[in-house]
Amino acid sequence: MQTELLTRWRDQLDEAVEIRGPELVRVRRRLHSHPEPSGEEFETTLFLFQSLKEAGFEPETTPDGRGLFVDLPELPGAPRIAIRADIDALRIQELRESDYRSQCAGVMHACGHDGHTAVVYGAFLALNDLRASLPFPVNCRAIFQPAEETSRGAVEMISAGALDGVDAILSIHMDPSRQVGRIGVRYGALTAACDALEVTICGRGGHAARPHESLDPIAAAAQLISSIYLFIPRATDTQDPIVVTIGQVIAGHNPNVIPEQAILRGTVRSLGGEVRERTKNHIRQLARGLAEVSGTQITVAFDPGPQSVYNATELSDLLRDAASEILGPAAVDLIQRPSMGGEDFAFYQEHVPGAMIRLGCASPSAGGAPLHSASFDLDERALSIGAKVLARAAALWADPDRRSTNP
Repeated sequence: MQTELLTRWRDQLDEAVEIRGPELVRVRRRLHSHPEPSGEEFETTLFLFQSLKEAGFEPETTPDGRGLFVDLPELPGAPRIAIRADIDALRIQELRESDYRSQCAGVMHACGHDGHTAVVYGAFLALNDLRASLPFPVNCRAIFQPAEETSRGAVEMISAGALDGVDAILSIHMDPSRQVGRIGVRYGALTAACDALEVTICGRGGHAARPHESLDPIAAAAQLISSIYLFIPRATDTQDPIVVTIGQVIAGHNPNVIPEQAILRGTVRSLGGEVRERTKNHIRQLARGLAEVSGTQITVAFDPGPQSVYNATELSDLLRDAASEILGPAAVDLIQRPSMGGEDFAFYQEHVPGAMIRLGCASPSAGGAPLHSASFDLDERALSIGAKVLARAAALWADPDRRSTNP
């Protein structure tokens, strides 16, 4: 009888998610059609606040009204686990046609954050729906975070108290490289450490026909980009992943004028440790050498971003077990190598253990456009799958027998 009870709640929790499946799709589509970029997530926050308030909860917003978190009514004596979603969109013009396409010119949910939000929303409500039937007390907090794309939102949420009283944290990320119905689990480093790079090159402007009278910052910028792309890889052990990309070049206003200044902005991605600092020092060295030979003044600045998302073993086991129970072990892939993408989920892991999984969302109907593509979309069947996995993992984590085995 006890075994039957321990099995039944799993099925009931899945059913609670399925019942709310249309609501998850509605939430996702509402967010997708009304996207807000990082730093401007006021209406998104208000929509979630009102939805949770109508459901009987008391969500708490951040002081500036961007982002919120909400708890299940607390059960004494039980630890609390958080499930996190990000809510910001990207400044990309959506190309894909649909009934729910972005209504905001130049902004779209191209990274699946609308899906992440619907998944966490569904998992949280399903846990609440079934709370009286669970065999042990479950305390869960849902975190809806702004500004993930600028790597500032997690820090803002932590400052607002989103991790106060939290003992562990879980999350998912949409993965268009996997078909819907598949899950990717990675132990250890999942993403790269990220540093923003800005280089300012000051020269002497002049006429484009007489470059000898000037100190051309564009020429120096071109040479520096070439040097970084050539020498950083050649100076780094091939077993130490490192990516340096210049994504923005700003210089000049007229085609026949050599400007006074050029600015380069980019990103440095690594798995942290010594190679991270060595690469930054190497870029500074290249800039010093080029400044000397070109006669320009070159300033290099780094803005440290998040560390690598490093998945705790016991929480990766938890998510893997939950996904295997729901989808079958064959549907769970072990990710062999970390991504060089960044994720500010890592900031939460500086305070509590955490883990993130990849949620397959590709299908013939949704296509397979990559993240940050103007044609990105997701198969909405992934929403219920992700909600089931997070809800079950949160419930399993609260099992005192499991926690005594994995303290």
